[in-house]
Amino acid sequence: MAAAWPELEAAARERRRELSLPGAAVSERVAAGGGRLPAALLGLPLLQSLELSGCAALRELGPGLAAALPALHTLVLRCNALGPAGLGEGLGGQLPALRLLDLSGNGLEALPAELGGAEGRGEAEGERRQQQPAAFPQLRSLNLSGNRLRELGPGLARAAPQLQALLLSGNRLRALPGRLLPPAAAFPLLSRLEAADNEVEELGADIAALPALKSLDLANNRLTELPAALADCPRLKEANFRGNQLRDKRLEKMVNGCQTKAILEYLRAGGRGKGKAENAREEARKKKREKQQKKDGGEGEQDELEAVSKLLVKVLHVSENPTPLVVKVSPGVRDVRPFIVCCVLKGVNLNPGNALKRFLTAQTKLHEDICEKRTAATIATHDLQLIKGPLTYDVQPPGELKITPLGRKEIKAKDLLRQLQLEAEEQRKQKKRQNVSGLHKYLQLLDGKDNYPCLVDAEGVVISFPPITNSEKTKIRKTTRDLFLEVTSDTSLQICKDVMDTLILKIAELNKFTLENKEEDSGSDNEPDALCGPVNVNPSQNTQQTSFPLVVEQVRVVDTDGNLKVLYPSKTDLTTVSSLLTVIR
Repeated sequence: MAAAWPELEAAARERRRELSLPGAAVSERVAAGGGRLPAALLGLPLLQSLELSGCAALRELGPGLAAALPALHTLVLRCNALGPAGLGEGLGGQLPALRLLDLSGNGLEALPAELGGAEGRGEAEGERRQQQPAAFPQLRSLNLSGNRLRELGPGLARAAPQLQALLLSGNRLRALPGRLLPPAAAFPLLSRLEAADNEVEELGADIAALPALKSLDLANNRLTELPAALADCPRLKEANFRGNQLRDKRLEKMVNGCQTKAILEYLRAGGRGKGKAENAREEARKKKREKQQKKDGGEGEQDELEAVSKLLVKVLHVSENPTPLVVKVSPGVRDVRPFIVCCVLKGVNLNPGNALKRFLTAQTKLHEDICEKRTAATIATHDLQLIKGPLTYDVQPPGELKITPLGRKEIKAKDLLRQLQLEAEEQRKQKKRQNVSGLHKYLQLLDGKDNYPCLVDAEGVVISFPPITNSEKTKIRKTTRDLFLEVTSDTSLQICKDVMDTLILKIAELNKFTLENKEEDSGSDNEPDALCGPVNVNPSQNTQQTSFPLVVEQVRVVDTDGNLKVLYPSKTDLTTVSSLLTVIR
């Protein structure tokens, strides 16, 4: 007897356009159905958005999906067990409206023929595919991160000619673009290409054949040189090559400083670029002389005002810190949520007016934007004074992990998720729509996990349960002055660092706003937990409040044997925001 699918019955009855099936909740029924999507799903022709993620039992989509769902524009199938054959059967034909396809974290070793895989089956088959219309004529974003792909064929360009974002981080690619670009013009709109954390040894000169490319990420690969043709990319604005072993040390220094413009000029000049560099040094010397002349002329007060207006951050190194905080990482996180970056931020003031509310709003926006709705990374912020170090980043079974979530009583993780799922269903019924808000949007990110990630203090108390919530124990209040910042991801370490860079910049910007808009202090402390902002490290000296920079203390992340895994901020961190933030190291 076939398993019942009340979710699909409700979707058909309510004529829903969106459907999200939590992987953990449907795993048994998917397994009972042979590891494929239920046939009843094909009876929802109005469906525009479908997500089923974190279901280890899902191996096949089943036949006829593309034909049955012609209006589908978003298909998210993250962290399942789909293979090329199981994908191809469901994607066969055309999905004319599909704009976003997320297949990350499936362990794919090859792409299905529908996505340009299985090339080389003979000239007749290749010609036949070239003559067929594009399978995904409107596809704009394709996420293939976290798989095991070794190469991509030119068929992808034919299948998705309008692609704008191609995400390939965390695979096993050896060359780029490799065979991705066919002889004819391809990907005329591709503006974002990410392939960090692969095994790329060669960046081909044909990268310049991407006329719309604006952002290129090849961090943490095996590149030893960059092609001069990279300078011929007409719109390239952001390029990340950090974590490679470039032979040209001068070029490597530019790369570590994320100086994309300087990198392109250097390559354009054939690796020389001395003239412009010398000009830049002379300009810096000139500004220094002018500044000294102003001081000698009695204009020191003006210089002080200019300095105050800058966004300043001072880095306190581990060697200078008598009590540095350390985070130990257990081996178990590798299969759940392996990447974590932390730091301490001192000098905050959330007391005046709506300061705390602004930080809340900022954190929500960061989670929606750069964190890609927490699918790329998750931010957590804590009151440092309430933390007992050292900390341990660990995993625990859902039935054993206990946390006191923000605004709630202590509860087991599995019961918390069940409670949140019930709240989400009630919210859907009340608002008569598929979308939900708040934490309920992120429940599917843990689907299919046997263990949940958590950050535990020295007393064994769970202070963070990413990507869901923080603990009430370390909740940030208006009186908070020192922060512990944490960013976790299941995608890559570089994403954690980029998010942390942006978070610190945002804090500095909000701090400046708080200082420049003198609001009365508020004693109310009933705001929920928030991202936190900086201020004077010595609040008693209000008259000189703006002259104090934020202080960022380095935090070491180590394995169980004490071997260093991550140090943040290192000398190459915070460089992505260096044009907006002055860092004193």
